Parts: sequence; C-alpha cells; structure tokens
Amino acid sequence: MRLDISNLCAPTAVRMLSLIAAAFLLAAPSAARDFRPALLATMQYTYNPANEVDVELVLAVDISQSMDTDEQEVQRAGYIAALTSRDFLDAIEVGPIGRVAVAYMEWGGVDEHFIVADWTVIQDETSAAHFASKIAEAPLRQVQRTSIASALKKSVDLVQNNQYEGLRQVIDISGDGPNNQGGSVTEMRDRMVDAGVTINGLPLMMKSNKNTWQAMLELDHYYEDCVIGGPGSFAIPVRSKEGFADAIRMKLVMEIAGLRMPESDPLIRKVAGREPIRCNLFD
Repeated sequence: MRLDISNLCAPTAVRMLSLIAAAFLLAAPSAARDFRPALLATMQYTYNPANEVDVELVLAVDISQSMDTDEQEVQRAGYIAALTSRDFLDAIEVGPIGRVAVAYMEWGGVDEHFIVADWTVIQDETSAAHFASKIAEAPLRQVQRTSIASALKKSVDLVQNNQYEGLRQVIDISGDGPNNQGGSVTEMRDRMVDAGVTINGLPLMMKSNKNTWQAMLELDHYYEDCVIGGPGSFAIPVRSKEGFADAIRMKLVMEIAGLRMPESDPLIRKVAGREPIRCNLFD
C-alpha cells in the first residue's frame, strides 16, 4: 500500500520533509534533478480508502485463431456464469474488505489486447451483473497468433496502473496453446512474478481428443512449468465444454478467497513426478 503523507503526518513534519527534499535536490548533480517532478507527484498523492479491495484480478482470455466461434461462446458463457454465481459472491463477502476489482481482457498476438470490461469493483449481485453484462454484450473477436508473454506484460500493466489498492494482485490467464510470439514466456513470467503478482492458469484442452498436437503437447504441464507463478499459483485444465463453467467458478473462488488445494487431494499431481516441459520450444 502507498502512504498518504498529507494524511498521516502533522503539518510540521510535512514542512520538514519538504525542506529535506529541497536540500537533497540542491546538493544532487544536475542529472539527478530530473526526478523532481516524480518526487513532487509522490508527495501530493492522496490516498482514497474507497479504492481498497481484497484482490485486483485480471481475467486474460485467449481469442487466438485456434479458438473457434463455438469455443469462444462457451468461454464467454462460462465467465459470465462464474462471475454472477453465488459461490463467487460468497467468496467476496467473506473477505476482509468485501469487494474486489476485476478487469476482463481478451488477447492474441503481440500487442493484441482488447479490454472488454474495464476495471470494476464487484461487491454484490448488482455490481457483478453489471460487469458480466459488459462481457455478454461485447462482439466476438479472433486473432491469429498466441503471445502469452505479451498478455502477461499487459495484464501486469493493468494492475500497476489502475486506481485500486489490493491486498493481492492476481492474473488469471486462459489459453489453448503455447506461447508462439513475443519472446520467452518463462522470462516474462519471472519478471511479472517479481513485480508482486500471482499468475494462475486455465489451460483449455477441449480439443485433445481430436487435435493430436494439443494432446502431445500436454498443455496442462506446459502451463504448470512455463506460465503460472507466484505465491499459491495453480492451474486448472479444462477438458470439456461441459466442464468449462465449473472450472472457471472453482478457479475464481480460489483466487478471491486465497485458497489452495490440499496436498492430499487425489486430483493434485506433483510436477516433480514427471519430465519438465521445454518451455522455449515454441517461443
């Protein structure tokens, strides 16, 4: 959290800080004085408690060419159902603040990012329905390439440049293929995790039975090894259109509530028990 000096310090302390800052700037070399606007901007920052939320969540949704119209419609419907579900709203209500800030972005190749529903505070049925309606009413798009690296960078930019102050920052990225544009996905993932966010994944494997390249790739393993990262990060594969909505709802509830799957869960598979994926195979 950023601190508001004007609210937390007495006027005398503010004057003392100003004098110290002025003395520093006068003593510093001329090149260092270029930072003066940034310093003044920081001192003038005003904290607004209304912008405090439990989680800042970016829903980053794949719309690459491999996602046909039917799959995109299933994907949209799954997010809308999950965002308006009672389970999701209950998870928000039990948080220490009781509200979350969410943005819904669709992505494809490098710099192909579309903000379908911009940052919105969700705290009850009305605000959830309002946010979901923006997703439902937006036209479907389709682009050619798949740059997970670019999508991660854009998602973190959205988190770092919004007005909200979240106790946690989470990127929820879905996709049906590996990164094939925009540089190393693992290097970008590591940079974004270092920025303080948690990246969770939703590998879409609904074509595995009829698309041999996706089955051979083991996309769920790819997301585990190459895409997700940060405290408590996890990936939930979607293997059928029928299971999409349930997977999204479970994922959102876990992200909002900060839950982790128990180690004893039979569905948990340890990465150490298999061969690692070559993350740069398609970069």
